[in-house]
Amino acid sequence: MFITNIDCEPAGIFNGKMVVSMRPIPYDQIVKSVMVTGSMPKVHGTPIHIGDPSVIGISEISRPDFGDSVKIKEGEVPVFWPCGVTPQAVVMNVKPKIVITHSPGHMLITDTKNIDIKFS
Repeated sequence: MFITNIDCEPAGIFNGKMVVSMRPIPYDQIVKSVMVTGSMPKVHGTPIHIGDPSVIGISEISRPDFGDSVKIKEGEVPVFWPCGVTPQAVVMNVKPKIVITHSPGHMLITDTKNIDIKFS
C-alpha cells in the first residue's frame, strides 16, 4: 500500500493523503477489472489510477509504505484502488487523543453478500 499525493476531502479535524493498494493486472484484463470493481462502489470501487505510479506521487513502486512489495511482470500494468488503510494514515497525520480502529489483516466481516453491494 502506498501513500499518494491525492488529498482526501477534509472532515472536521481529519485530513490527509489517500492510501492506495496496487495490483499488477495483465494489460488485456484491465477493462474487465475496471468493470468488475467499478460495479461495487460501496467497497473499493473503480481504480483511482492505472499506469505510471509517479502521477499519484509514488516514486518507488518496489517500496510500499505499508505491507509487502508486489512484483510487476512483463505485460502487467500497475492498477491502484483506494485502500481501507487511508483512515489510519489520516489518524496518524492528525494524532487525536483517542481512536478506535481495526487491526491490519483483521477487517470487519459481515454476512453481506457481494451481490448486495453491487449497484443496478
